[in-house]
Amino acid sequence: MKVAIVKYNAGNIRSVTYALQRLGIEPCISDELETLRSADKVIFPGVGEAGTAMAYLEERNLDQLIPTLRQPVLGVCLGLQLMCSHSEESNTPCLGIFDVEVKRFPPREKVPHMGWNRIEQVKGPLFDELSQEAYLYYVHSYYAELSPYTIAQTDYILPYSAALQKNNFFALQAHPEKSGKDGEKILENFLRLK
Repeated sequence: MKVAIVKYNAGNIRSVTYALQRLGIEPCISDELETLRSADKVIFPGVGEAGTAMAYLEERNLDQLIPTLRQPVLGVCLGLQLMCSHSEESNTPCLGIFDVEVKRFPPREKVPHMGWNRIEQVKGPLFDELSQEAYLYYVHSYYAELSPYTIAQTDYILPYSAALQKNNFFALQAHPEKSGKDGEKILENFLRLK
């Protein structure tokens, strides 16, 4: 199985690579359009700032490619946010795969949301065999609003989309590569998707 990780100027590519290697997968890391187009699965990770990340995607025409991919695609953290229509971070127009706004947490509690939190109301193949009491690891200051695409939610200050799905596009706000056995199970489930 050929698994490609989208290379762009955002962090956590190494930790995603190590998580996949633990599952017996040696991913390729690329910003080449044909490499991504021909992969069996694509992971779109990210830790960083929305405006800068989108500028990199636009420079390399990845903003045009990613929404047209037909294989299973998994956005992680910033990847989820960039798959939405717009982010309040730097007032950034995003990829528009999900017609969802990304907003900054109100400053009522500690922001960023950093640490372990429960994932709730899960549905769909990404969460097969996952405990209803699963905890995942989060680091983020912005969140995707609840929407018809929400397939899991988490509550921190307010309820928000912990995961989204539309057709072959899946996205997770938490970091599965840093979320122990529950995160590993999510990655395994993604790798099994057709």
